[in-house]
Amino acid sequence: MTWLTATADRIYLALSMVSKAINAIGTLVVLGLVAAVNFDVIARGVFNAPFRGSVELVQFSIVLIVFLQLPDVVRSGKLTRSDGLLLLLGQSKPRITGTLRRAINLLSAVLMLLIAITIWPEFVEAWETNDFFGTPGIFTAPWWPVRLVIFLSASLCCVLWICKALGTEPEGHTGYSDKRDGI
Repeated sequence: MTWLTATADRIYLALSMVSKAINAIGTLVVLGLVAAVNFDVIARGVFNAPFRGSVELVQFSIVLIVFLQLPDVVRSGKLTRSDGLLLLLGQSKPRITGTLRRAINLLSAVLMLLIAITIWPEFVEAWETNDFFGTPGIFTAPWWPVRLVIFLSASLCCVLWICKALGTEPEGHTGYSDKRDGI
C-alpha cells in the first residue's frame, strides 16, 4: 500500500465518520419531530389547544432530515437507484460496467457540486439579511441553518462520490459488490 493509497483511505474513513455523525443528528431531528407531532396531536385532542407552528416545524425539519442523512446514504451505497442494466451488463462486460458506474458517480458528484454552488449565495444572503420563514407571532425560524446544512451536505456528497468514482474507498466500504463489476 502506497502512502497515497493510505492517505486516501484515511480521508475516506474520516468522511465516513462525519457522514455517520450527521446521520445520527438527522435521526435526532426525526425523533424531535415525532415528539412535536405527538405533542400537537395530544394537545389538540385533549386540551383543544394545538401546538402553534407545527406545520412550519415539519417543513423546516423535513429538509434538515433529508440533507443530514444524505451523505451517509451515499457513503453506504443505499441511495435508491435503478442498476438493473449494470447488473446484467456486469455479468458479461465487467470493465464496461465499472466504467459506467464510475461515470454515474462522477455525474452525481457534479450534480451535488452544482447544488452546493447554487445554495451558497442563498446561504450568505439569508445570513446577512437574517431572513426568516414562518408565521410571525406563531412560529418563525431563520433560513440560514437549513441552507448551510444543504451546502455542507451537498459538498460532502460530492466528495464521497468522487471517492467512489476514483475507487478510493477502502475495501468493504462500498454499498455494492464491486467484485462482480470487475473494478
